[in-house]
Amino acid sequence: MSDGPAARRGGGAPRSWAGVSPFSIKTKLAALVVVSVLITTGLSMIAVHTKTELRFIMVFSMIATLLITQFVAHSLTAPLDDMNAVARSISQGDYTRRVQVNRKDELGDLAQTINVMADELEAQDRRRKELVANVSHELRTPIAGLRAVLENIVDGVTEADPETMRTALKQSERLGRLVETLLDLSRLDNGVVPLKQRRFEVWPYLSGVLKEANLVASARAGIASGSGSHTRTDVHLHLDVSPPELTAHADPERIHQVVANLIDNAVKHSPPHGRVTVKARRGPQPESLELEVLDEGPGIPRAEWHRVFERFNRGSVNRPHGPGSDGGTGLGLAIARWAVDLHGGKIGVAESERGCRILVTLPGSPPQ
Repeated sequence: MSDGPAARRGGGAPRSWAGVSPFSIKTKLAALVVVSVLITTGLSMIAVHTKTELRFIMVFSMIATLLITQFVAHSLTAPLDDMNAVARSISQGDYTRRVQVNRKDELGDLAQTINVMADELEAQDRRRKELVANVSHELRTPIAGLRAVLENIVDGVTEADPETMRTALKQSERLGRLVETLLDLSRLDNGVVPLKQRRFEVWPYLSGVLKEANLVASARAGIASGSGSHTRTDVHLHLDVSPPELTAHADPERIHQVVANLIDNAVKHSPPHGRVTVKARRGPQPESLELEVLDEGPGIPRAEWHRVFERFNRGSVNRPHGPGSDGGTGLGLAIARWAVDLHGGKIGVAESERGCRILVTLPGSPPQ
């Protein structure tokens, strides 16, 4: 494994053992014995020919052997000390340190194994933190919406009419689905959640998502939910599906996450009384789908397009546009990308004359 920047994080630059010969430890130990014997034999022969006292030869032989042994021992123990320090850091939860590898013996193999283990542990720790952040973000939204609806009913702001109760029911149902996802964590494989794909009609489905977004925003308006979701009612949501009988094959719950988060982000950055358009078109494959969410906000500089879907990235806008917007948590677009990636689709910022345009492509039903 090469020595990259990650190898120097957390504990400074690891020691280098440049120039170590690519022989195995067994070979080195055998060579040490052979060299020691040769030195002793050579000095003994010199003593016989020069009539030097044997005790002096023994002293010189012992000193030479100890010096060589010390050199070989240092070449073996120095990397072990560094590996021990890295292993101790990993045991304490620091997965950023790495062992520098520039030898081709058993210690080099051990160092590579430790680095691979550290990579795996760091990746698992990152996925765990991302999962907690995702779940927290997604749970807060329906909880805040449900609480806002119920508080409005209790305070007499709105009546408990069927439409309001249906909104509360949808939020509670979505909350139940999210909790069910939590109970299925044992089925996660490297952060991948199994999809429940089916065929559905796009127009009524997206119409329900937009209607729910409007109702929840209206119910939440004026109440500080702290969820990072918008509370604006001045932005108009427009749906454009062509052809009207368009169908798609995907996981409706995951697509709901995608559309809801994209709408939430677009509304936050819309100007007062702006317009957010959700377009749906047929993709190139059978029952594939192209979704587009377009707002009239300030847009995203091209230099930041690659960072839009990073976690906790809240952009470079100093303050949100329009009343009722907060900065959000910087997780909405990351969650949208996660859901699209589960489908094997693509999501990204597209060219637009005005505002921000997010384009989502879903592959549709798999080939038979």
